[in-house]
Amino acid sequence: MGDTQLVLKVVAEGLTTSFRYPHFMYGIQPTYPMPPLATLYGHIASTLGYWFDPAGVEVGFLFSYQSKFTDMEHVHLVSAAGPRAKMPNSNLPKATEGSINPFNREQLYRPRLVLYLNRPEWEAHFRSPRYPVILGRSQDLFMYTKVELVELNRSPNAYFQDTLAPYDFARRTAVGTVYLMPRFLDYENNRFPTFDRFVAIQRRVHARDLLRNADEEPLEWWVDPSEPQIEGDALGIILHTWHRRENET
Repeated sequence: MGDTQLVLKVVAEGLTTSFRYPHFMYGIQPTYPMPPLATLYGHIASTLGYWFDPAGVEVGFLFSYQSKFTDMEHVHLVSAAGPRAKMPNSNLPKATEGSINPFNREQLYRPRLVLYLNRPEWEAHFRSPRYPVILGRSQDLFMYTKVELVELNRSPNAYFQDTLAPYDFARRTAVGTVYLMPRFLDYENNRFPTFDRFVAIQRRVHARDLLRNADEEPLEWWVDPSEPQIEGDALGIILHTWHRRENET
């Protein structure tokens, strides 16, 4: 692994978004505080215009928002009507029947996403996306406000904030919250999901404060020198893959 890496850096901003917990169906739909990797795969594929092979592709991101609120939504549940069902005030047969299910959904206001991809050759796609730019629900429209190439550096000093870290971070710091998130949906296998545990880091933590075993080698991180430094440390970028690495816990 070299000491520098050229990556594509994309800034996307929107008005609202929501990343629902997959196993909540009724009553309330809480949101993750940041997008799962599976959501980012769909977002990038929509921009490219095709399902891309995730092998070898690495993605890092920062995600923030101004506030969280709850709004009421309605789901229209539709099913086939019975053989004797009729239209109201008519003898015409009814094909479908439905009901309305109201529920509360948590939403994030004024979200901002910064993507880092080890695919600088995709720059033209993000300057002219194939499909409308959305993140989360289909109505959560976004806009790319900046697309550029930046060079990441390796450094033992970094700070992390508003990002997603591997589950290994849970043993290194008390900063962050562990979530079980969808990592990848296999679109060639009926969208079969793969789940993994991650640590959502919203509050700032410096690499020097991370715990490590006495026999562990000092860790190095990718940092973005184009972002402001804080207490002498550059912004750390954690690059993920859509399939778990061999050394990942």
